[in-house]
Amino acid sequence: MRIRFTALLTAGVLVIASIAPAAAIVYGQRDEGGTYDNVGVLIREFDITGDGTLSPVMWCTGTLIDDDLFLTAAHCLFGDPANVWVSFEKQVPLDEETGAVDLTGANAIEAASHHSHPDAFCCGANDYHDIAVVRLSSAPGLAPAALPTLNQLGRMSAAALRDETFTAVGYGLVRETRTKAFQSLLGTEGWRSFGQQSALSLTKAWLTLSMNQATGNAGTCSGDSGGPHFDEAGTVVSLTVTGDLYCKATDKTYRLDTPGARDFLSDFLPVP
Repeated sequence: MRIRFTALLTAGVLVIASIAPAAAIVYGQRDEGGTYDNVGVLIREFDITGDGTLSPVMWCTGTLIDDDLFLTAAHCLFGDPANVWVSFEKQVPLDEETGAVDLTGANAIEAASHHSHPDAFCCGANDYHDIAVVRLSSAPGLAPAALPTLNQLGRMSAAALRDETFTAVGYGLVRETRTKAFQSLLGTEGWRSFGQQSALSLTKAWLTLSMNQATGNAGTCSGDSGGPHFDEAGTVVSLTVTGDLYCKATDKTYRLDTPGARDFLSDFLPVP
């Protein structure tokens, strides 16, 4: 999900759309080669059949940043869920009728604990503190992604930031055309996908990225929340949090190089 979408609406859209054909993240492509194998999907339980039975559902995206530590967005863990899993499969197996995740086929790893920023959503739109980590019950045996240094983005000149190419990765809904609104959103068939973007602006807590297909940019949508935006060096510099309602124009991503993000993460691992 991205924060503009209500939780249950997002789950419903993901399930309904999961049977539709799709090629990638918004204007991107599937990670068929497993290039981004340290990016995984966060799985939660919801009643998707309407009979009161809880089923595991693809919910958000995140990144392995230590042997057993998964980085995601705080709003992905709203309600303090009792059961959370993470899968790093490039294509997560789904039930053809309901869209529920096959946990065994997905090699899903159960969360041992999860922790959201203590100030998440407390302090207005300037800084949601929308960041969280999931401690996995076992290590997936993958190389973690690198984190940025303090103010890494802020030290870039305007020209350098404009020339940088960022890569978004996620398991969320996709679109292949700018036409129409929700009608053009498609499911992913469980695929992890990626696409490249350019920067629009940088503020104290936010990196805003273009996802305008007309200028060659890809982007994110519902289900990509918590997912990484890598710089050209492969450092995860920000997280997907929000953007325009129809996933057609802008990504508003949460910076990881700020003192607030680093202070939170330093409780769980050394930060560079």
